[in-house]
Amino acid sequence: MKKIIGKWYVIFIGAFLVSVSAVYAFWGESSYIAVHDNLDLFVPQFQMMKNTGSFFAHGADVPFLGGISRDNLPSELSLYTLLFFLFPSFTAYIIGYLFKVLIAVAAVWLLAKEWYGNEFDNYKPLAAMAGLAYGILNMFPAFGIPFASIPLALYLLLRIYRSPSAKLYAALFVYPFLSYFSYHGFFILAYLTVGIIWLWIRDKKAPVSLMGALAVLGMGYVCFEYRLFYVMLFGGAETIRSTMVEADLTAGEIFAQSRDVWMHGMFHAESVHDKFVFWVCMAYFLYLNGRYAAERKWKAIFHDIYNLLMLVLVFNSAVYGIYNWGAFRRLVETLVPPLKGFQFSRTVFFSPFLWYMAFFLVLQRMYAFALQDGKADGGKNKVWGKDRKNSRLLRYGIRWAANAMALAAVTVILLSPSRYNDLFSTCKNKALEVLRGKEIDEMNYKEFYSSELFGRIKADIAYDGEWSAAYGFHPGVLEYNGIATLDGYLGFYPQEYKEDFRRIIAPALERVEASRTYYDDWGARVYLYSGTDASIVSQFKSFTVEDKDIYIDAQAFEDLGGKYIFSRFELSNAKEAGLEFVKAYEAEGAPYTVYLYKR
Repeated sequence: MKKIIGKWYVIFIGAFLVSVSAVYAFWGESSYIAVHDNLDLFVPQFQMMKNTGSFFAHGADVPFLGGISRDNLPSELSLYTLLFFLFPSFTAYIIGYLFKVLIAVAAVWLLAKEWYGNEFDNYKPLAAMAGLAYGILNMFPAFGIPFASIPLALYLLLRIYRSPSAKLYAALFVYPFLSYFSYHGFFILAYLTVGIIWLWIRDKKAPVSLMGALAVLGMGYVCFEYRLFYVMLFGGAETIRSTMVEADLTAGEIFAQSRDVWMHGMFHAESVHDKFVFWVCMAYFLYLNGRYAAERKWKAIFHDIYNLLMLVLVFNSAVYGIYNWGAFRRLVETLVPPLKGFQFSRTVFFSPFLWYMAFFLVLQRMYAFALQDGKADGGKNKVWGKDRKNSRLLRYGIRWAANAMALAAVTVILLSPSRYNDLFSTCKNKALEVLRGKEIDEMNYKEFYSSELFGRIKADIAYDGEWSAAYGFHPGVLEYNGIATLDGYLGFYPQEYKEDFRRIIAPALERVEASRTYYDDWGARVYLYSGTDASIVSQFKSFTVEDKDIYIDAQAFEDLGGKYIFSRFELSNAKEAGLEFVKAYEAEGAPYTVYLYKR
């Protein structure tokens, strides 16, 4: 029994993974998966590559945005991409989540083991639970594995710094298989460069092993993401990045934004630390530095690694805010032209890891305090006093208080209804369906894509790859179902195509200023827009609009090769808009009625 209790964290993590697998295995595609920047973006792109056999293709186009180079989509030399190549899309998505959790647990475990050395056995429960907490953070799903692998990069770099070897360099070279350059790799290399400079100054000699690591890791990213580097460096065509309009905030607004992201995080990297972890970390920060000040240990304030973590968190948040300082951003783009449009504010993507490692450090120090037995005081036992029995109980209580805090952090994450908490959404919505005795209004994965319905439409019209567009649907719904689209969602494509497509939607943009600004100043969502409503896409079954007119230039649609428009609404002015009604389609279990029009 004592051994079982001692391995409680292994049992907990194992039970969690089994439970998650059981939930998704039981509900399958009727699970509720986040739509925003997920089911409308990466999942349909992966499915599109599977439909067209273009995962490993070169010199090929994929059928969205009028036909765009395969090189603009994620590299095939990525674990997450390969999952979608090997498995059906929903299965790949769930396996990706489980891999993310396992990678985070293993990476934090290895990093803590390397950091603490012989003392690591004392902190195994905390290392495992910290890894679990970080792994289950519901961040950008398509980049969950790159987020989870950050501590693995630190582990490899620490090992290389202490004792370099060919095996470690080889492992670092293949690390980009788990990472992503634009979101993490660029910043890991930048942080590593700063670390090399700092160590060089501190030690008065060059950290040659880390300089080698910088070169090896850089080459690894170039090799594993060769498509991205080719498009960035040799693509030639001007992209929408050159015309994106970023915010230009005042000093007060920048400070407020930096403070907000420091305390609450941002939606692509939701750490939910503000609900529990933040307050523990801040309380300990005040206690730690108050004690140093009281004891006049001023140097200790600057040498304590906990304070370094706090400093980097502030730095990341400050950079996030400063990115919206137009003058500074333009200076960076002038000095380094390739960074024009590059979001260097993504330093904040490293903050979730730092918050949970700071939290781990608090709990580790609680453990360390409880493990003292008087020897640290020269045998005088000043820490715990002479009552050995009570001191043992107190030490035991402190350790389990730390364990309870770790469990609380995990519980808060699991029960927070954040944007990408699919597990919470699925369990909550299924419970509501049971309690109410009917389905809820939100669409699940299967309903959102309604593959049977679109398959029936394709068969009925003998669809043969004709260019189409979606009205009232995310274009990703069509793309997922093997329908070529002139519209789509991508943050990096030719500016020329943006302007060509704008001719189609000009009548709608002229009527709604918010839509015009949204498209002209950003343009990643190349959609058919409403002439009255700010948005006509929704993940809810009951969604409708009052104005059923469509505002498009049908001739411009035809000029780009467009033939079909799949509409969620029966259009009131189809004939006037230059469109011919084909047929309305429904299917059992599908929440849509699809009204098909052609040019």
